[in-house]
Amino acid sequence: MTLHPDINLPSPEEFDALSPEQLAVRLNGPDGQGLSGTLGGKLGLRMLRATRTELTATMPVEGNRQPAGRLHGGASLALAEELASVGSWLNLDVRREVAVGVDLSATHVRGVTGGLVTGTARLAYRGRSMMVWEIEIQDERGKTTSLARCTCSVVRL
Repeated sequence: MTLHPDINLPSPEEFDALSPEQLAVRLNGPDGQGLSGTLGGKLGLRMLRATRTELTATMPVEGNRQPAGRLHGGASLALAEELASVGSWLNLDVRREVAVGVDLSATHVRGVTGGLVTGTARLAYRGRSMMVWEIEIQDERGKTTSLARCTCSVVRL
């Protein structure tokens, strides 16, 4: 298993020299438009801040709607899992191990028809072989639209 060639994760030695915003820029790919050929790239996910315990990213509603005109729940889940997976990688030495989502659930509490949504993931549990993240997705008014939980399993390379 290898990570996307354009993802620019820092080595454990580099990590502390980067601000959360600088790290997020590195995670958005070489052109800042997301990682080509990935679901996150197709959905328009953009990282804003990233630390080992909290990540924030945005996603446009436009292009990610269900036929009824609201943000598709699957797009919200993809945002949640992307944040949890990337957050897990930041806690690992990806030269030796990576993390993959193995369980994901969400409750969609409010519909969104336009603008951007912002997801914030917070590390709830960190073990040697598993990490659990809680993710809140909000609309542009700061109203919660979805609450999710994602469990990632650590895979040795």
